[in-house]
Amino acid sequence: MDTIFALATAHGKAGVSVIRISGAKAWNAGLNLCGSLPASHKAGLRNLTDADGVLVDQALVLPFEDERSFTGEPVVELHLHGSTAIVAKVMELLSGMDGLRLAEPGEFTRRALENGKLDLAQVEGLADLIEAETEAQRKQAVRVLAGELGRTAEAWRSHLIRAASLLEATIDFADEDVPLDVTPEVRELIQTTKTEIAKEADGVKTAERIRTGFEVAIIGAPNVGKSTLLNAIAGREAAITSEYAGTTRDVIEVRLDLNGLAVTLLDTAGLRETEDFVEKIGIDRAISRSADADMRVFLKERVADDLPFEPSEGDLVVVGKADTQEIATGLAISGKTGAGVDALVNAISSNLLERSAGAGIATRERHRQALLLSEQYLDAALQGLELGPDHYDIVAEDMRSAIRALNSLIGRVDVENLLDEIFSSFCLGK
Repeated sequence: MDTIFALATAHGKAGVSVIRISGAKAWNAGLNLCGSLPASHKAGLRNLTDADGVLVDQALVLPFEDERSFTGEPVVELHLHGSTAIVAKVMELLSGMDGLRLAEPGEFTRRALENGKLDLAQVEGLADLIEAETEAQRKQAVRVLAGELGRTAEAWRSHLIRAASLLEATIDFADEDVPLDVTPEVRELIQTTKTEIAKEADGVKTAERIRTGFEVAIIGAPNVGKSTLLNAIAGREAAITSEYAGTTRDVIEVRLDLNGLAVTLLDTAGLRETEDFVEKIGIDRAISRSADADMRVFLKERVADDLPFEPSEGDLVVVGKADTQEIATGLAISGKTGAGVDALVNAISSNLLERSAGAGIATRERHRQALLLSEQYLDAALQGLELGPDHYDIVAEDMRSAIRALNSLIGRVDVENLLDEIFSSFCLGK
């Protein structure tokens, strides 16, 4: 494989910039620049020079042998002063070396996968960690990157291999007297594993919401204060407000960090009957987006006002314009004075944090589909087991299929078509 290099830190002026080199010729490239390298896995200060011996920069140089590197190949990292001119010059020198080329997006991580340093779920966890904006996203990504999903899948896999091997032994010795009936142990292994897989699959939707962000729609009649409330929560003038009904014509989105969760607040058009064609489009969008949202905040002007439709479990009903009226019970807010806004924010975040407690370590739709497929094969295996020994060969094949589905979860099989898409989301130096 080619030896690759790339800037591993952000482009532009900085205190320090890091260039990573990976591949069979990485150490030779480092020697060409530095004259000598520190011991493996040890950092050392070195002068970087060009082919004529002219000083380019003084850098901290960190070499790794293949078994101790991120990519599973010999690696050299150059920690340079973060001048754009220095980075450009070093990149130019590396480009001129035989057998070296600029890395493609995600190529360092792809080599880590190919060399067995990471499984596919860990690669996805690394991508999520780079993109993490909130504490909940960071914690979730770290769990996946640390290999928790892979270890869990491996435990399931070992249980199923044990069950399959017991069945296949029964098949192999079908003409002989086998003193032990393995069916109870096989049934217990399959049922326990299936239950755990089903539970993990159920938690994917919530885990995916933690990763991508929850949506909370503010809905209500025109001129009830939805945009004012959005601005109060956001702390800025995100939406136009006025005394005229129908000001909001489209869905306005504001992304926030609420107690560690990524949340997108949706300010929607006021719901009413209208002959205005453009306003009607906005109302249709409001209804559609609020129906798809994870949570709705129904804002009404008075306690006695009717709601536009029935709230779902977990939705909040809030009375607005609390500065102009007496409200005895329930959530009440004033977007104008800010009264009750903190209580509403706490109610939203508490609701979403409670939902987040059900999240598993599988975080993507791809994971859920693999889990569901494995669960389906295990269902078939349990049904076949009840039909007796004459069907054990079919049961064993169902279990092998369930194991293959788990293998795809961590990238052992049937994922080649996914790799280009996954790694295209990585930056150049990763």
